[in-house]
Amino acid sequence: MLAGNADRDRAGDVLKAAYAEGRLTKDEYDYRVGRALAARTVEELQQLTSDVPNGPSAVPPTFQRSFAQGQLVPFQPQHIAPYSVPRRHNGTAAAALVCGIAAPVLSLITAPLLWGLHAPYLFWIGAAPGVILGHKARNEIRRTGERGEGSATAGLILSWIFLVLSGLTALVATASG
Repeated sequence: MLAGNADRDRAGDVLKAAYAEGRLTKDEYDYRVGRALAARTVEELQQLTSDVPNGPSAVPPTFQRSFAQGQLVPFQPQHIAPYSVPRRHNGTAAAALVCGIAAPVLSLITAPLLWGLHAPYLFWIGAAPGVILGHKARNEIRRTGERGEGSATAGLILSWIFLVLSGLTALVATASG
């Protein structure tokens, strides 16, 4: 059965009372209220309020409709985690992004210092760490499930772009000189 605004408000009131009585922590209360506001069915609201006093009042929690067979089956509340633990951001991904952004700057700073040593051939030095760290970070993220896929990819792309541009610069410098 689809939940209406009155059902969501009732569930919010039940959760508010449970929080006021000390039955729910602040994080768990915030999580459940957020889920209650987003609930589409009365069954979802029942699962959110079934373990606190003054539980769901719209439909008794003894039976729920089975969508597969169209018949009533005993209600079985599902375990609801109070909140998800935020995933850590991969440090190697951040380093890859920094290297990708800093590659042109590093090369432009080192070029005047090394101009006597054929600096156009050394422009890749600024971009190589970004490429290496970007690939390493993407492998770590796939393995550990950490956040930072976007940072690793951005650092990798920026580093590859600058690496290609520095290669073209070296070709032009070789052809002209």
